[in-house]
Amino acid sequence: MRRVAQSHAPVGWRTCHPEFQMSSPAELSVRAATADDAEAIAQLLHDFNEEFEDPTPGPARLAERIRELLAGKDTAVLLGGSGPDGLAVLRFRPAIWTRALECYLAELYVVPQRRGHGLGRRLMQAAIECARSRGACHMELGTAETDVVARALYESLGFSNREGKPDGPLNYFYEREL
Repeated sequence: MRRVAQSHAPVGWRTCHPEFQMSSPAELSVRAATADDAEAIAQLLHDFNEEFEDPTPGPARLAERIRELLAGKDTAVLLGGSGPDGLAVLRFRPAIWTRALECYLAELYVVPQRRGHGLGRRLMQAAIECARSRGACHMELGTAETDVVARALYESLGFSNREGKPDGPLNYFYEREL
């Protein structure tokens, strides 16, 4: 098993901060997005939905929404690669049982030509560090049962879909349109 590279950010450095960048080659670099990145983020999200045949409002409307979200404190976007070639979108909310935050990985996407080269793992490592630096006590995510590559990545990073790991009952994630 390959050893996971660690960020070289100073202890306590806020990895969600726009000046944060993981120490690595440009094709595996990860940085926090700013409002100036809204168009690039929107294009990646649009391409993601198009690839998986999900509806999209289009890059222009997405860029406007991304600017709104990044202006608040509840959303962080991490960009990976020099293109950028991938992203992780994190949403934060106050936890009920503690004074910490909870983090939800809303999106993880790497463009097809960059998959299998470690960028998704780098984005996830940075997302975990970002969530920790923001004071989150845990991170949640959802993925399709058929997305075995993503599931393997998440499980290799310690995520589980079992309550009371590793032998507990399966957890399920449900959603519905409103």
